[in-house]
Amino acid sequence: MVRFIVQWLVTALGLWLSSVLIAGISFRDTTILILAALVLGLINAVVRPILVIITFPITVITLGLFLLVVNAAMIGLASVFFDGFTVSGFWPAIGAAVVTGVVSWIAGAFIRD
Repeated sequence: MVRFIVQWLVTALGLWLSSVLIAGISFRDTTILILAALVLGLINAVVRPILVIITFPITVITLGLFLLVVNAAMIGLASVFFDGFTVSGFWPAIGAAVVTGVVSWIAGAFIRD
């Protein structure tokens, strides 16, 4: 349970940083940001593994870069659930996927299991 909460907070931090750094990613308020991070975590737990398996051949061909597209799609899917969470296109979603991924990677270096 603690691991889930920490991952949720790290995802929220990554989404917030994405909204600060990338034009085209925005949140109406903090509540929407926290709920979007929760929904993104649930989507990443349920939908993302299915998409990763389905897109495995193209992921291999692109040497793993297609996973950025999958992650961007998950962020775009999370934005569909909230009017206050805006992702205004493919490239902002890719940027948000990169920023969120880097934040998760850095947090993973400091947080042990």
